Amino acid sequence: MAEVEVAGSGAGGSPEAGSGSGWRRPHGPLQRYYGPSAAEAMEAAPDPTDINGPHFDPEVFLTKVRSECPLGQLLAREAALGREIRALDSDMQTLLYENYNKFISATDTIRKMKVDFRRMEAEMDDLAANMAAISTSSARVSAALQDRHRRGAQLAGVQALLRKLQSLVEVPGRLRRWAAPGAEPVRALRCHARARAVLRHYRHLPSFRAIEDESHAIMAELAQRLRTRLRDDTLDPKELTECVEMLLQLEEPPEELCEEFLSHAGARLEAELAALEAELHPADPSGATAATPPPASDILDFVDRGSSAFVGNLCLLTASYRSLFEGRPGAGDGRLEAFAATLTTRYFELLERRLALERGLGDTSLLVRALDRFHRRLRALLELLPAAGAEAGAALVARAARERVDRYLWALQTFFLGCLGDVRQALAAPRPPGKEGPGLPDLLATLASSVLGQLKAVLAYVQLFTAKDVAFASLPYFKGEFCVEAVREGLVVAFVRWLCRTARGFADGPAERGAPAAPPALLLLLARLCLDYEATTISYILTLTDEQFPPQDTGPVVTPGPALCAEARGAAQRLLDHYVQVQGAAVAQMLRKSVETRDWLGTVEPRNVRAVMKRVVEDITAIDVQVGQLFEEGVRRAQSSDSSRRAFSVYSSSRAPGRYAPSYTPSAPMDTHLLSNIQKLFSERVDIFSPVEFNKVSVLTGIIKISLKTLLECVRLRTLGRFGLQQVQVDGHYLQLYLWRFAADERVVQGLLDEVAASAAHRCLDPVPMEHSVVELICERG
Repeated sequence: MAEVEVAGSGAGGSPEAGSGSGWRRPHGPLQRYYGPSAAEAMEAAPDPTDINGPHFDPEVFLTKVRSECPLGQLLAREAALGREIRALDSDMQTLLYENYNKFISATDTIRKMKVDFRRMEAEMDDLAANMAAISTSSARVSAALQDRHRRGAQLAGVQALLRKLQSLVEVPGRLRRWAAPGAEPVRALRCHARARAVLRHYRHLPSFRAIEDESHAIMAELAQRLRTRLRDDTLDPKELTECVEMLLQLEEPPEELCEEFLSHAGARLEAELAALEAELHPADPSGATAATPPPASDILDFVDRGSSAFVGNLCLLTASYRSLFEGRPGAGDGRLEAFAATLTTRYFELLERRLALERGLGDTSLLVRALDRFHRRLRALLELLPAAGAEAGAALVARAARERVDRYLWALQTFFLGCLGDVRQALAAPRPPGKEGPGLPDLLATLASSVLGQLKAVLAYVQLFTAKDVAFASLPYFKGEFCVEAVREGLVVAFVRWLCRTARGFADGPAERGAPAAPPALLLLLARLCLDYEATTISYILTLTDEQFPPQDTGPVVTPGPALCAEARGAAQRLLDHYVQVQGAAVAQMLRKSVETRDWLGTVEPRNVRAVMKRVVEDITAIDVQVGQLFEEGVRRAQSSDSSRRAFSVYSSSRAPGRYAPSYTPSAPMDTHLLSNIQKLFSERVDIFSPVEFNKVSVLTGIIKISLKTLLECVRLRTLGRFGLQQVQVDGHYLQLYLWRFAADERVVQGLLDEVAASAAHRCLDPVPMEHSVVELICERG
């Protein structure tokens, strides 16, 4: 009874009883048998459930155990009580032997306890049976609950099926309400899409077939209205897409819808192109463009409207076409690509015509912005249609940029010609007495600075095409060909070469074209300009161009700077040679007329230097001043100490300036022709038309050689008398006095004048020269 005692130890059981160690102390059971002492009984409260207490009530104990303990614990308690009873029987026998008399009196009590215990066992059996029945009832209840849940799910399914059936029954009404004109066709399509599969599945049932037929009739009417709406030209791309999408949901043939979609889209895009074309004036069949009025709007506005209207709608329609017909039969055969290519080609043609109207230079930034927007929208279109004209669009932008560069070249040429016109006007303008106009250095500086400044401004404008914020600047053309072929070669190099050709044309072309000859000062100024270009300007321009438009390492071959410099130097050389020829011809013309218009046989004895010789010296002096404004002095050969006083003799030798042949007298006759030939053998050959150097001395020497050579040839064609020979002697000495200081080598002047005197003596009928002292006196007085 150890476990039972544990349960009741709190009421009055001994410590030994709660230890679970059995009956170690011999008097423990007796103490429990006889109960607590009177004092303990007085202190402890009566507990009818304490099996060891004096107030133990079996009915109360059994009621408590049945209400509190489960079946397993009751069975365990039953086993424990059995063990305790057997232990008690053993103890009772021991006690009986020890104290027979006392146990005799306790026999009734024990018997009563056995009866109670048997009753307890019966009650425990009943309790176990009840618990088994409760367990069986719980299983039955659980099975009933599962069956109820299953039946509830079946009921819910039936209710859902009923609701679906009810909704299917209501489908025709809903479709009729939502598919009506002006209603909500999108909701009707969603409703029909949800019901279509079910109606098809149960179509074999008459009721479902009737619902399906009625629904099909309603949707057929909706499809007919959508077809009618699809033919409306006022549909925008969004409405067109919605209409086609609804027809596809109605299972209309994709091939027909594809054709109608492209037809409607093409009509709308054609209308937009027609609106753009209306702004462009029809091309003149004769090719004349001067009378064409300017466009109504600028190029940026034209491109904006074309990009937002045509290109934007084409992008939208392309995206809609792909979303609608992608993967559908009959829509992937290249129709969209061919459709877009045709329209974009026409759009490019219109834009090309509009760009052609930009004949003036205008605002380059406006043109660049327009081309940039065109390229950006075209790039958005190419993301949808890679074959929609990428190369054509890039070529259009490149052509527009190249045409603008060509116009800038034309503008530079026009500007240069205008500057030349100003220079010619300044050179030809009459000058009031005491007031001088701008000198040649000022005119040259103004011309050079104006042209260079204009060229730098043009490069700044052209650089807008390669700005970092411009989208098309990343194209390979603008990174390579544009910088080299268009700007460097097509603009800068072409302008420099044109300038050199134009300047050279003043020396080569005017006489052939019948145009008025250029003034000599202009030839001199242009020669100096070309020489400055050869020295510094060309190198500076090419360096500036390469900095602003850097060429690619693997790009096309560029014109080297030395080649341009050689062209500029050649033009300068030709101009300076022509200047010498023109000025020499002007002086020679005076000398030729003075010789041809004079009667050399009947002339009187000379008393003065002829006026034409004075004019020649004045003109040579003026030319010296003019050339000295633009060119350096140059190097002269060392002069002899008596150059200015050297005697001029009709028989002097140019190789021996200090020795003079004796004057010809009748007492000393000699063959003058032989003397002239001997003199030529010992004289240096003078190249009259040799190229001049870029200095003042060389230029004046060339002019003097041409002038004196003309005088020599004119004298050779005349027959002179004595006084005619003496007049030539006086004129030659006068020229020798003043012209030697302008030439690079005085011996050239002296040699030519000696040949003039020898030719005059040879052509003279009475060759009696004048005394040298008389000649000097006349020249000093003149």
